[in-house]
Amino acid sequence: MIDWTDRHCRRFHRAITQHTWLYTEMITTGALVFGDRKRFLAFNEEEHPVAFQIGGSDPEHMARCAKWIEEAGYDELNMNVGCPSERVQKGAFGACLMAEPDLVADCVKAMRDACSLDVTVKHRIGLDYDESETMLYDFVGKVSEAGCNTFIVHARNAVLKGLSPKENREIPPLRYEVVKRLKQNFPHIQIILNGGITTLDAIEDHLTWADGCMIGREAYSNPWLLAGFDEIIGKPATVKTRLDVIEELRAYAEQELTNGESIRSITKSWLGLFHGQPGGRLYRQVLSDSTLLKANNWQVVEDALAKMFKHAPVV
Repeated sequence: MIDWTDRHCRRFHRAITQHTWLYTEMITTGALVFGDRKRFLAFNEEEHPVAFQIGGSDPEHMARCAKWIEEAGYDELNMNVGCPSERVQKGAFGACLMAEPDLVADCVKAMRDACSLDVTVKHRIGLDYDESETMLYDFVGKVSEAGCNTFIVHARNAVLKGLSPKENREIPPLRYEVVKRLKQNFPHIQIILNGGITTLDAIEDHLTWADGCMIGREAYSNPWLLAGFDEIIGKPATVKTRLDVIEELRAYAEQELTNGESIRSITKSWLGLFHGQPGGRLYRQVLSDSTLLKANNWQVVEDALAKMFKHAPVV
């Protein structure tokens, strides 16, 4: 979810679901060690509970970053061992680390020693076209021994050569049964299922055996799906409308504009809010119109809603 689930997106999602966990986009150790650390660590207090997802493979750097992440106030530290992009592979982290469970275990231990946050790991079920489960069990076994008690498992293999990141989300088949067997073999570990989950019914079905579900791009393209999450986990249901969410975020957006942010950056995650609703396409057209966005003010949101209501009134 690099460049997707930034702090503006997470603030938007929190306005829809009050209790489910939010995760940052993956940030590398290099960005924190050598880049604008303050900017990369920034988040809104309303986001809690929120986890910071980190990418890296140097235990020393991972430990340094873990301290900074804890000091910033995050609730969980998640190590990404699932991203299949070649750019990430060149940095020697992401999905290629599944072939190096000892190194991942060293990173987990270093982070746990450096901070008191829960350190979790997100990964795939295997690499390339090997559908045996030997690598998966070896990986989870060794990393759990280092103190990781929660694994977020994308139920596809990662093909490291020949497939783009987008193709890696579509071409390798989903094999939920592999993750289910993993849970059966490691009943003492929390297993969170990820990959291809797009409906509330599917979430409820998976929760009969998994400890949780992680939703990625569906939460971005169809964010109103999140409105049903709180009730599924036994919390009070969301009673807001989509318009309530936009109105709630108006003060936030205007403050961010005052701080120098662009309306495009603030609202890009809002484009799917009226997904499947009458007039939703018109709303998206206005809110993504580069000419209108140049004005860089709240009026473009008002214009998007006005055009939608004019052609297809909704509640």
